[in-house]
Amino acid sequence: METVFEGFAVQAADRLVFTVKGLMHPPDRVIAYLRYLPDPQGDRERDGVRYRRVYQFEEQRKILQARYPDYLSDDPVFGTRMQGVPRRLIHTVHDPCDYLATLRKRGPADAVEEHALSLTVLLREAAEVPWENLGISGSVLVGMHRPDSDVDLVVYGETAGRAVHRALGRLLDDPSSPLRRPNQEELATLHAAHRPDTPLSFADFVRLQARKVNEARFLGRQVFIRFVKWPAEEGERYGDRRFEPLKSATVRARVTDDRDAIFTPCRYAVEEATFLEGKSVADLREVASFRGRFSEQVQVGEWAIARGSLERVIPQAGPTYHRLVVGGRAGDYLLSLISRS
Repeated sequence: METVFEGFAVQAADRLVFTVKGLMHPPDRVIAYLRYLPDPQGDRERDGVRYRRVYQFEEQRKILQARYPDYLSDDPVFGTRMQGVPRRLIHTVHDPCDYLATLRKRGPADAVEEHALSLTVLLREAAEVPWENLGISGSVLVGMHRPDSDVDLVVYGETAGRAVHRALGRLLDDPSSPLRRPNQEELATLHAAHRPDTPLSFADFVRLQARKVNEARFLGRQVFIRFVKWPAEEGERYGDRRFEPLKSATVRARVTDDRDAIFTPCRYAVEEATFLEGKSVADLREVASFRGRFSEQVQVGEWAIARGSLERVIPQAGPTYHRLVVGGRAGDYLLSLISRS
């Protein structure tokens, strides 16, 4: 079985389609979230089968628990019950880079694929990165897109990711570029889509989005660009650290390192943490998230307020410490405060 990680998708033997999360996976399964479910009333179709998209974590969990329990397991490293696909049940692996290579060779079949290919061409030329670092993910990758679907791209590798990130900043500031930032109406639509899981005010959402480059409009279509390190760049293997989830907590802390803020997963080193809700610990070192919406949310030197799951981190060597993981449940958020003082 080939290596799969963030940005990939896998189809299981039951025709369920999952999106892969993170860079570290146990030897017998792939950590992934249910995304598309066969449903005669679904609004998407592939190979003569209708599907519907499953949006919310809680709905995903309930469906799997009731009908497909093989896709839930107690993970000994992450210390919790997680969604995932046993490797023996993987039917098809969808690789974003392979899909882009195929699309370049055969040409686009519809407007969504045409826009996805055109955007990758633009970013490759603007950032001067190899084709091998670029991929197409999301609904297009698994053939579930509709005429109004978003375009989701992934940039693999730290060097390529930072180059594309810089290029996006230049393109979004160029009035002649086909890329532009979302307007107020489009931001309102994005905010409405995020709000069921992430309760930020519209004013805060707009303020934070204004300094990001990973969500934009391209030729009138919503696009999302995810930056992902190669697993070898992460410098960590499954099991090098264990995690013991505690209870949820809300924390105010100062960000001291944001070098991994653009990536998924993202991490923010923090100091001077004050616990506003939940159990207080003295050794909170980082705020982390496996969700792309929390990338670039806070900058170094800023104070942040975050709500998430407090975890005890137990390395194989060295002292234990704590981290806060944002985005694992509805109601989590990460908010940069305006003042840097």
